[in-house]
Amino acid sequence: MPVLRSHNAALVLDLLRAAGDAGISRLELAERTGLTPQAVSKITARLRTEGMATEAGRRASTGGKPRTVLRLVPSAASAVGLHLDRDELTAVLVDLSGALVAVRTVPLDLGAGADQVIETAAVQVDAVRAEALRAARVRAGARLDMPVGAGRVGVAPTAGTSVRAGAPVPPGPGTSAAPAARTSVASGAEASVRAGTSLRAGMRPDLVAGECDGAQDVLGVGVAMPGPLDHRAGVPGRVTGFPEWEGFPLREALAARLQLPVVLDKDTNAAALGLALRGAGDSFAYLHLGTGLGAGLVLGGGLHRGARTGAGEFGHQVIQLDGPRCDCGNRGCIEALCLAAVARGDLPEAARVLGAGAANLVGLLDIDRVLLGGRTIAAHEACFVRGVGAVVAERARGAVIPVTAAEGGPHPVAEGAAQLVLAPVFGHRRESELG
Repeated sequence: MPVLRSHNAALVLDLLRAAGDAGISRLELAERTGLTPQAVSKITARLRTEGMATEAGRRASTGGKPRTVLRLVPSAASAVGLHLDRDELTAVLVDLSGALVAVRTVPLDLGAGADQVIETAAVQVDAVRAEALRAARVRAGARLDMPVGAGRVGVAPTAGTSVRAGAPVPPGPGTSAAPAARTSVASGAEASVRAGTSLRAGMRPDLVAGECDGAQDVLGVGVAMPGPLDHRAGVPGRVTGFPEWEGFPLREALAARLQLPVVLDKDTNAAALGLALRGAGDSFAYLHLGTGLGAGLVLGGGLHRGARTGAGEFGHQVIQLDGPRCDCGNRGCIEALCLAAVARGDLPEAARVLGAGAANLVGLLDIDRVLLGGRTIAAHEACFVRGVGAVVAERARGAVIPVTAAEGGPHPVAEGAAQLVLAPVFGHRRESELG
């Protein structure tokens, strides 16, 4: 996909994305962006030429001829999100609308060394791109009323496409022998083809080819991992339990291996960004409990990283002086207490401890909502929502602060990591704009 040439184009794209399949007219785009109709016409003409926008029909007008409505073409490009957890890696590929196209989860030892982690990540990026390409070809076959395998839709290579069009991504080392990998393609295309149905009979082959091309046109890779880390430099800090990562140029090394742009951020920041873009609100804390414990903060409508990307090290607030030693070196950290309670099966106590930390955040930052996520929360959602909510309500001094499980599926960190790449495409460049 050609590089966007202006912030105005990003504003138009953002409105096209928000409009969804219903689309939006050029006149509405001009009114909402403050641009002139002529400027909007030029921008939308270029977006259509680049395959990012298309006509979505006509809408009745209060006078004159019906207005042509435009919509985003989600399949025109994509982004990959990686969640590097302490014991597993999740890779997702999402389209321009943020919809999940493909996902893979494999075991990972974050302490196995940078070279091995980078190679595992690269293999899974290749694999998730291959899954997305296969899904696009299945959809393409259905739209041309072709049985799967009846022929390959020709796709001409385009500038900036980092995978050869018309050729599947070759599996990297170990990909074909990864029985533990959990793979899914977020598409009903296979079922449609098996049933012999056509999604859109008579669809032009060039548009079908464009969809296959878009499945390959990856704008970049967002990487989310435990902190602390330097978001701007793309360098991990002293990751709890894995101090060997401190100072390693992960963003630079992974970009060189993938030959794609890479963005690095903390796992909780990525999840909070994704949730905010889904409409979770302008003031909330996302608390992530899995192999560790951390927080992502959205304050005043912006993702709050702090001056040194150090905000959100929620798990290492000390709530018990002279308590058990934490992997970070301190004693009585909320992470150590909470994980210990989980390990011994005392989930109500784990929820009570987490609630104490959540109540501290509410009191310090005056946030509107607390969202809970992570593997441990997902496995015991009702217990944690109830337990954390009870402590927050008890200490909120009359304020009503909702405590709920985060919405949006089982991969909030990986999908949020993909949004680290997509957010600037739609004009969310500044911290205050969730970028």
